[in-house]
Amino acid sequence: MSEQDDKALARKGRMVGLVIAGTMLIWIAANFMGPVLGLPGRYVFLFDFAALAALFWAMVLIYQMWQARRADK
Repeated sequence: MSEQDDKALARKGRMVGLVIAGTMLIWIAANFMGPVLGLPGRYVFLFDFAALAALFWAMVLIYQMWQARRADK
């Protein structure tokens, strides 16, 4: 794997980490602030599904990174 490929893979890994951490922080804040703001229960499901979509996207990126590393060996 070239140095440029390593940098691209590292950049993708940082993005995955930020997406996972950001998703969890936003999800926790939304679940905490929902009742405080008096939001209806259906918004809880909206936040849950948005978090699941973001985490699924992160898992797809992790799988792509794993495949790229495997192809290198």
